[in-house]
Amino acid sequence: MILRALLLLPATVAFAADNYLVYLGTYTNTSKSKGIYAVAFDGKAGKLGTPVLAAETPSPSFLAINARRRFLYAVAEGKPPQVSSFAIDAGTGKLTLLNTEPVPGSGPCYISLDRRGRHAFVANYGSGNVLVFPLGTDGRLKPPSANIQHSGSGGDPKRQSGPHAHSIRLSPDEKYAVAADLGIDQLLVYRFEPASGRLTPNEPPSVKLKPGSGPRHFAFHPNKRVMYSINELASTVSAFDWNGGRGTLEQFQTISTLPSGFSGNNTTAEIVVHPNGRFVYGSNRGHDSIAVFSADKRGTLRLVEHTPTQGNVPRNFAIDPAGKYLFAANQRTDNVVVFRIDPKTGRLAPAGTSVEVGSPVCVRFLKAD
Repeated sequence: MILRALLLLPATVAFAADNYLVYLGTYTNTSKSKGIYAVAFDGKAGKLGTPVLAAETPSPSFLAINARRRFLYAVAEGKPPQVSSFAIDAGTGKLTLLNTEPVPGSGPCYISLDRRGRHAFVANYGSGNVLVFPLGTDGRLKPPSANIQHSGSGGDPKRQSGPHAHSIRLSPDEKYAVAADLGIDQLLVYRFEPASGRLTPNEPPSVKLKPGSGPRHFAFHPNKRVMYSINELASTVSAFDWNGGRGTLEQFQTISTLPSGFSGNNTTAEIVVHPNGRFVYGSNRGHDSIAVFSADKRGTLRLVEHTPTQGNVPRNFAIDPAGKYLFAANQRTDNVVVFRIDPKTGRLAPAGTSVEVGSPVCVRFLKAD
């Protein structure tokens, strides 16, 4: 059982029900990291163990775990660009490589899965294309069943001279796949055919954001009617009505992730909706904070606070499935810091626990049995 992996924690920690293994994706371009790390977390006590190398693999910058908790998938942005599948050892948390597949294009930076664990969706930042990889029942990757190239440019000549697909994931009912392309200021919608693994442009095929926005990641509200996009270049969050029947997006709000008067350089990275739907969180790189928003019944956002992440360049963060903690991965300062979430206000408070891992860039939770 995964509980045995909790022996990685100090002997003084007493475990209760809320136990997790936390997998950390990293960049391995320095001597501080060798791949994917696993660390045990006691959600009741709010205590972290010591990170252990779960799999040595080049720059696993984004991770996804299948719903049955048997397999983990990672993209590698280096040369050659690839995606890898791993079997999760339920006793130790260690990962065993199953296979790798080359990724057509360059700069794979994002991976997500369907609920049944039959397909993996990958976005290539460098070449601006999105792909679908079928998955076998044994967890192994198969060659792509879909490969769609984006085209165009955006309002920033330095960052948007061409397409830069930055994320792709399925809609709540899994009838559509939505892709955020930072380079062309668009959220693109595709009809997804699970039998063939094909993507077909929807009608209309996309929604355009304000020039120079740079949409990076997005998240659906639990009500399945609202979607939020965090816009890297403009440091904003845009809210959209999602029509699940037609696969369309209609923007109704854009709000800054930065405090009034901030004049430094900043880009945003990750956006997460709290499981209760009342709060939305976004990361600022430069201001080095988590922007906390409250969401009303309409889904309209209101700024609550900015919480420093106790490090530099919080590229990614994640909220545990119970909605009690937020883990912020500070890429430049090599640390992952844990914050408690106030269930009434959504505000963050340091939990007093953190770990050191070289260039952490992705956080994923695995519930311990």
